[in-house]
Amino acid sequence: MLAYSEYGTNRGSSLLIAHGLYGSQRNWVTIAKHLSDTRHVITVDMRNHGQSFWSKNHEYSHMAQDLANVINHFGTPMDVLGHSMGGKAAMLLALNHPNTLRRLVIGDIAPVSYNHTQLQIIKAMKAVDLSCVVRKSDANTQLEKLGVDANLCSFLTQSLDIKTKKWRLNLDSIEQNMPAIMSFPEIDTVHLGPTLFLTGDLSNYVLTKNRSIIQSLFTKAKFAKIKQAGHWLHAEKPREFADTVRTYLDTAVF
Repeated sequence: MLAYSEYGTNRGSSLLIAHGLYGSQRNWVTIAKHLSDTRHVITVDMRNHGQSFWSKNHEYSHMAQDLANVINHFGTPMDVLGHSMGGKAAMLLALNHPNTLRRLVIGDIAPVSYNHTQLQIIKAMKAVDLSCVVRKSDANTQLEKLGVDANLCSFLTQSLDIKTKKWRLNLDSIEQNMPAIMSFPEIDTVHLGPTLFLTGDLSNYVLTKNRSIIQSLFTKAKFAKIKQAGHWLHAEKPREFADTVRTYLDTAVF
């Protein structure tokens, strides 16, 4: 089962949070703590990320089943929040395993295929000489020299284990499965439950033209934007993001 952490264990209904590509549950501690004053929050490391197991499989059907396994472990349907890759996994969870969840929040991603690739980032991470990395700033410097954006470098090195000099990412599996990660499986079911698509107004990941396919799959889809936020809206505007999620979960009728 996926590695997980809990916050606000004895409070209210449960919220499961699934992070995006190259991320980990560590990226969501601030949001989890903020929301845990009124609910039980569970953060997970997705497969091939963080402390979770490594696998040659990294398709959304597997990731959705991973999330279902966590929910079934706790024995009760949960609200689910997923960002980017985690958002696609959460969408497929809702479509394939509707009885496992209550309300759904999707962070800055649509159920569509994207043309861009992340392979250049994997190439850069693999090129880092970890033998001479003493602190994360050393890896940041190498990544920047390899052409990676400075802000992205800081994000990536959150998944670097300095003691073992290894990435907490199964880069080989992620690389091999990149086409599947960038796509979204064709599916003929619909989700009838309450769903919020929350985007950054500076991001181009969810376009107006995507709304028709979103609404065809998620019949109760609502849309909201965080001002002055890009794709990493939860990190750029954590207070606004958490407050919007809280308001939705508190008011959306299940």
